[in-house]
Amino acid sequence: MNIIVVGLSHHSAPIEIREKLAFDANAIEAPLRQLVALPDIAEGVIVSTCNRVEVYAVTRDIAAGIARIKRFLADFHDLPFDGVEPHLYGYHGEHAIRHVFRVAASLDSLVVGEPQILGQIKAAYGYAAEYKASGLVLNRFLHKAFSVAKRVRTETRIASSAVSIAFAAVELAKKIFGDLSDKAVLLIGAGEMGELAAKHFVSSGVRDVFVANRTLERGERLAGEFGGRAVRFDDLFDHLHKADIVLSSTGACHHIIGPKEVAEVLRRRKLRPMFFIDIAVPRDIDPAVNNLENVYLYNTDDLQGVVELNLEQRRREAQKAEEIVAGEIGQFLAWLSSLEVVPTIVALRSRFEDIRRAELAKTCAAWKDLSPEEEKRLESLTNALVNKLLHVPTNVLKQPGQGNRTDLYLDALRSLFALSPEPLAMQNDVPPDNGEE
Repeated sequence: MNIIVVGLSHHSAPIEIREKLAFDANAIEAPLRQLVALPDIAEGVIVSTCNRVEVYAVTRDIAAGIARIKRFLADFHDLPFDGVEPHLYGYHGEHAIRHVFRVAASLDSLVVGEPQILGQIKAAYGYAAEYKASGLVLNRFLHKAFSVAKRVRTETRIASSAVSIAFAAVELAKKIFGDLSDKAVLLIGAGEMGELAAKHFVSSGVRDVFVANRTLERGERLAGEFGGRAVRFDDLFDHLHKADIVLSSTGACHHIIGPKEVAEVLRRRKLRPMFFIDIAVPRDIDPAVNNLENVYLYNTDDLQGVVELNLEQRRREAQKAEEIVAGEIGQFLAWLSSLEVVPTIVALRSRFEDIRRAELAKTCAAWKDLSPEEEKRLESLTNALVNKLLHVPTNVLKQPGQGNRTDLYLDALRSLFALSPEPLAMQNDVPPDNGEE
């Protein structure tokens, strides 16, 4: 079995492409079932965040598996394949394992060291487990990824400084307005990002915090934590003019703020500047809003420059984290190889044993005058021959660190001896090798 990763991220695609391929966590069952129903795909997990959409899958045919998932991503969202495919990457084997470990440890994030991605992968895995899309390999793989991420956070200072998308938004607000002590902030959406942003804005001294959320109770709880005020989502535009800074991070599938509404708000504000930060994917705010005078609109892609100013310390710590990731890869590769090696060795020995027993039985039947002692000697002789013949291939297969050569050896053995290894769930320990050096 091979682990593959197919997807796109802020490294490979602009937000206009990423938002079109985003999956709704509240409707993830259907795409998960379609994914694992694809030929060549045995297990699958779908990770969809603001900055990436990735599929982690298990397949026997690497090339076919990657191709099918690329097509699945385009077809599921009714997008032309030629427009999507150039932005997609596909990894397998060690590269796929390294990628997921790095993503879970936040080494591949827009903001290195941000904590949200690990929780998002855990949630994605939870859905896959609930809908029976993940199995033995991905279960072990993702739990290992979680363990690697924990080691990185425990053994390095990669998350020691307050750097995140939300923090970058606050830094950008300071560059535009300078002192924030006389500014009011409106948070649209009371999720994790909104809460984190509220903490940063309050610590930066903003005067007022308003929270608009579809669930008023949740908005009231968040506003209460920061001495702010919750407003009904339906009354959003009655309060928008009070905000100097608007940070939106809802899960809406369409724009909730457009240029017409903002133009009216600016009129009520007597054209005082407004700063909009849209960290939702798909975007909450129509990009055309940025064409209005005295309006500054930034999305997640625009925050990269701000983030860079806060990352030097994390980059140094990231080098230590990369060493942890590299060390963990070898351990998981050894386990993954054993999934194929163990049943193949069992099947190979079983095939040789069947042949040995059949030929021994024919020989003993032909030699009518064989004594019991002589039969025992023949039994020992044939056993010794089988053990010696299998000693070298067994040892070669069990040696770690062979990379793709192990797969080549396994494929050759299966073809040459017509082997059908037992299913992964039925594996036992490798039988002892009684051969000699």
